Amino acid sequence: MLGVEIQFVETRHFGKIRIAEAGKGNPETVLFMHGINGHLEAYAKNLVPLSERFHVVAFDFVGHGLSDKLELDYTPPLLAEQLGELMDALGLDSAHLSGESLGGWVSAFFAAKYPHRVKRLMLNTAGGLPVVSEKGKADLANLIALNERNVNAVPTRESVRARLDWLMHENNRNLVSDELISLRLHFYLLPSTRRVAPTINRMINRHDDFLIPFERLTCAPLFLWTVDNPIHDLEAARAAAKRLPGSQLYVMKGNSAHWPQYEVPEEFNRVATEFFGKGEVTGCAEL
Repeated sequence: MLGVEIQFVETRHFGKIRIAEAGKGNPETVLFMHGINGHLEAYAKNLVPLSERFHVVAFDFVGHGLSDKLELDYTPPLLAEQLGELMDALGLDSAHLSGESLGGWVSAFFAAKYPHRVKRLMLNTAGGLPVVSEKGKADLANLIALNERNVNAVPTRESVRARLDWLMHENNRNLVSDELISLRLHFYLLPSTRRVAPTINRMINRHDDFLIPFERLTCAPLFLWTVDNPIHDLEAARAAAKRLPGSQLYVMKGNSAHWPQYEVPEEFNRVATEFFGKGEVTGCAEL
């Protein structure tokens, strides 16, 4: 994260939001959003390289990381409103959006409601897609069961490692370092995090109540996916992309699962530079 500025930004209704920012002065802004129970360090390997071309900002959703922990009915549409208030606070009329998992889910809701504020949209192993395969149904049921076993338990190094292992391709488990485990465990053990975690985690169980309203999207997203994504398989991404004329589907070539931006950063950064720079990515899959 050397070369990245960390600060707290006050929003109207969501309190203080922690952001990581680089590339100030570049004309194009890209906002990066993490997954459920995640934090902005998910983009530790992307911000500095991409800041050579773009003004980049990653942030903690309200209730996550070191942002304020408010008693809210956490849903993707609500977090989309937080995104809008953060953009207001940063003086951004519009920006490119890249969201991973929950972040993609939220950014799609934002794009559907505020299309004039979104330039290009990257859905990175995003949530909120209709499940279309038996494997997809099993993956979602498995995540709900895993979540229910852990939501009321006190986090430990072992439980945090298991969750991070779930994010990674089996060949990338070496990336689950002691530093990453300690960082996430610190966030999880904060009394304020423990207080709001059950409400946040209910979003997983309510997944199908908040499917992305694809019929209201006016932009053509890039679906950035992996063969080994442990939730929302490739068939779900392909089916969603077919619903939006002009959409692109890029399947990561390097070994990656749910965190491609962290697992294969060089490939991710190349794709992000192409997409946000010119709107087209080489090597996309057939729809």
